[in-house]
Amino acid sequence: MVEAILIALHIVVCLFLVFVVLLQSGQAADLAGAFGGGGSQTAFGMRGAATILQKLTTTAAVLFMLTSLSLGIVGRTETSVIDDLETPISAPAQGSEQAPAGGDGGSGSPQDSGQGSGQDSGPDAGR
Repeated sequence: MVEAILIALHIVVCLFLVFVVLLQSGQAADLAGAFGGGGSQTAFGMRGAATILQKLTTTAAVLFMLTSLSLGIVGRTETSVIDDLETPISAPAQGSEQAPAGGDGGSGSPQDSGQGSGQDSGPDAGR
């Protein structure tokens, strides 16, 4: 119940944060602003009084971080995905026999292994 409320609040805060950020105009839209040249004598550009949009953005960002942390804490479980496995991964399936590495059961005929007497006995023999 608490997790569902937190998820709903988190979604609302996310949408509000996106909306408020998109409403703000850029600080410096020219080429100099792209490289940090917003103000000539100030270190971080011109700063005026914080507008209502900047205050709303800060508040929404803090709420977003708090809901993210809360969801991480509430959603944490003590179990692991590995605990849910019925059989170990490394155990072979029961009732299956593996063939030897030779592939044909170890008959070792020269024709099958390509180590014959040097004569071809295939359909193109004698060409």
